[in-house]
Amino acid sequence: MRKATIGDAAIEVIAAEGMRGLTHRAVDRFAGLPSGSTSYYARTRAALLELAISRMIELDEVTLDPPPGELADYVAGFAHAAITNGRTRMLARYEFALEATRRPELREAYDRGGLIIRRRCEEVLAACGSAEPERHARVLVAWLEGTIFDALAGTGSLRPPDLGELTRGAREVLAGLGVAG
Repeated sequence: MRKATIGDAAIEVIAAEGMRGLTHRAVDRFAGLPSGSTSYYARTRAALLELAISRMIELDEVTLDPPPGELADYVAGFAHAAITNGRTRMLARYEFALEATRRPELREAYDRGGLIIRRRCEEVLAACGSAEPERHARVLVAWLEGTIFDALAGTGSLRPPDLGELTRGAREVLAGLGVAG
């Protein structure tokens, strides 16, 4: 329970202040914990980053099962949730992505989470009739990542897409892949 609280607080700090703002003290403050609590569970900055990434992966695993026959609605809902109530986690993920390009020890942890999502996407697309689930998953994930990034950090943030627009986009992408959505 305490590790989850610390992981959640670390994600919030990273999203609000970037990687430079992530300190044990900042996480303690944000989580409302006594000073030193974070360093008890994550002695080093590297351990704190690993804890935060592990928490993001844990939270991602909760949201990976679409209801049967509603893939486009599910994909759009996933994107909409990432843009709205998942905004903080996505901003932290972008910070991690950039940091992982410079720090090989983070690259492994960051990729581990991304691969879980990609494999699950492949499984879902295969179950929906995709002839090439691995390739189609790359296309669908790229559409999701681009759409979400643009809505949060790109020019699209001036007018983020609503759920209806995201649903139409998901249907178009899935139709282009020849997958029933």
